[in-house]
Amino acid sequence: MAITIDRNDTQLIDVPRGLTNVVVAETSIGDVRGEEGFFQYRGVSGVELAAEARFEDAWNLVTLGGLPQGREAAAAFRARTSAARAIPESLHEALSAIAASSLEPMAQLRTGLALISAADGRRALYDESETERIDDAIRLAAVAPALIAALHRRSEGRDAIEPDGDLDPVADYLRMLTGVTPDARLATALGTYLTAAIDHGFNASTFTARVIASTGADLASCVGGALGALSGPLHGGAPARTLDMLDEIGSPNRADAWVRERVLDGGRIMGFGHAVYRTEDPRARLLRGVAQRLRADGLASDRVDLAVAVEQTVLRVLDELKPGRTLRTNVELYAAVVMEACGIPRALFAPTFASARLIGWGAHACEQAQDGKILRPSSRYVGTPSPSQ
Repeated sequence: MAITIDRNDTQLIDVPRGLTNVVVAETSIGDVRGEEGFFQYRGVSGVELAAEARFEDAWNLVTLGGLPQGREAAAAFRARTSAARAIPESLHEALSAIAASSLEPMAQLRTGLALISAADGRRALYDESETERIDDAIRLAAVAPALIAALHRRSEGRDAIEPDGDLDPVADYLRMLTGVTPDARLATALGTYLTAAIDHGFNASTFTARVIASTGADLASCVGGALGALSGPLHGGAPARTLDMLDEIGSPNRADAWVRERVLDGGRIMGFGHAVYRTEDPRARLLRGVAQRLRADGLASDRVDLAVAVEQTVLRVLDELKPGRTLRTNVELYAAVVMEACGIPRALFAPTFASARLIGWGAHACEQAQDGKILRPSSRYVGTPSPSQ
């Protein structure tokens, strides 16, 4: 059913704080059903795609509207995205300056993507065809991993590593970052996480991207705003903080006392709670299994054991001290453990997440641009009354 608005209606409508449960647009990209613990991309289970680490298939699905039909179609999509990974040579000096700056990695990524978009001559979404918009979306999502890796290596005084189009994008990201072609099991583990991270409803960053897209701005501006939203610790900035928490707890035998003190003090426990899910986050369940397999294969440390012990302790203590409260594990706890096992530096956890979510942001920006309606809500003034006219 289409959303209809009377353009002559000036009556204000009060809605819940944070726009909770308020429908602001229609989308065919993805859906999250919080009560069921389920999410999908264009009618295909996101959990099933992620469990099989089908990152490129999910990318194809979200961006082009369907899964690739046959090997030739899959190969054509890989060729298209591989060709879009390269960073313009004209920007190497500028990127070195960004890497040497005091900017945080998320801000570096935001700045780098804006420069690449400008160097490519990308235009405002308002002025582009649907095909050109999709090209923009593929370009930014494809180049982001190479950019993240290049900026990180340059910040450490090392040379950037060029993309290898013969590798799948997840394995190539780890190679560009570490300098070593990764163990296939690590690439699969990261692929599972990144597939699950592509899209997840109208969260803060996705909504930000759509608001900017509704103005007709260029796609780099849309994803730049989304990156700004994602950098906040209440959104995508939390995975690194979950490792800080595990560092602080230190060992399983200290978990109970630490958790009880935090709960009784009303403190926030990173890696738990979600704005939509009222049951276990299916991505957390999926990544717990991934982390445990890496541990069994000797590819992850006892950090996995600590994370499992802390999770069990948090859920048990919450059930005891806060009965009836639906606070369960979210994706960030095990995402952090998996990324650490894959050799990704803690400072790059949020940018790595963003490299996958860029696919979703691009699709949402293109969808919003097709709508043609600027998102322009109202506010209710509660400040000092003005003098009578």
